[in-house]
Amino acid sequence: MAQSAKKTAITIMDVAKHSGVSYSTVSRVATGYQFVKPATREKVQAAMDELGYVANLKARSLAGGRSNMIGLLVFDLENSYFTEVVRGIDAEVSLLNYDMMISTTHQRVDREKAYISQLASGIVDGLIVMLPQNIDAWLAPLVQRNFPLVLIDHESGLGQGHIIRTANRRGAIEATNHLLDLGHRRIGLITGTPSVQSGRERIEGFRQALADRGVAADDELIVQGDFDEASGFACGLKLLQHAERPTAIFALNDAMALGVYEAAEKLGLSVPNDLSIIGFDDIPEAKYIRPQLTTVRQPQREIGRVATRLLVEIIDKPKPQLETITLETELIVRQSTAPLDG
Repeated sequence: MAQSAKKTAITIMDVAKHSGVSYSTVSRVATGYQFVKPATREKVQAAMDELGYVANLKARSLAGGRSNMIGLLVFDLENSYFTEVVRGIDAEVSLLNYDMMISTTHQRVDREKAYISQLASGIVDGLIVMLPQNIDAWLAPLVQRNFPLVLIDHESGLGQGHIIRTANRRGAIEATNHLLDLGHRRIGLITGTPSVQSGRERIEGFRQALADRGVAADDELIVQGDFDEASGFACGLKLLQHAERPTAIFALNDAMALGVYEAAEKLGLSVPNDLSIIGFDDIPEAKYIRPQLTTVRQPQREIGRVATRLLVEIIDKPKPQLETITLETELIVRQSTAPLDG
């Protein structure tokens, strides 16, 4: 009896760790997805057999034409924010006796429509889509079919789809006000990919906070990154080599903020003595870097859990009214921000 309970608790994360491959690879092997190298498939299959994962999956009910599988589409799993959200989804999926199949687009919009079409053709009972890039190309047909769908951090221009979001604008206002309260006025901003709605909302919050305090935004200190650490490094170098460099930089996610640390170190600047840095997300690395990163916390695992619960509710009983759930952010003040001298 105890052995059976242990097998039931095995998740896709356990198999990925045991076999040394990505979560998306495990999900593809578990669901019979064809585009997996034979050697990789064998390694994953061996891990699933050893952990008892396959037996658990096969035992699940398929009554009523259900696959007991949900699909997850995300543009990559390198950023810790996505990984933490996926952990929340995975934990909730296991509790609800479902499984998940992960597809990654790596920001290629052509893949997004193809993956959505394939997953929605009967492989999965419903979809969770994180930060879609090409949503209008595929959303309408799914809505017409009443296909269960939850969007994370993105609102369709078509006004369709259930949404889980965080208070991005409010979080950015709090972050900017924190820097203003410390006396900073020359504040650099590193934005993300323009198509990402949550990033646009954070820009709006930054500009609103400055305007409310009577501080003019300097467009020369606003540079576009790509939500990854490398772009944070490049943008950080650009800002810090400005003739009148900023005394503080707000990066619109923590990955880019970590890149700014590297840029500051390369230029011989001390954080926070010479430069204050603030991020957004509160990924695990934020509290391990030195000095620890001040940031805006998103409840990442809770985002995944709430999205999964909502999707399963929709699968069981379609909701006629679209639902938007907004989760709050929290400013986490650590050691990377300090009062401006003088």
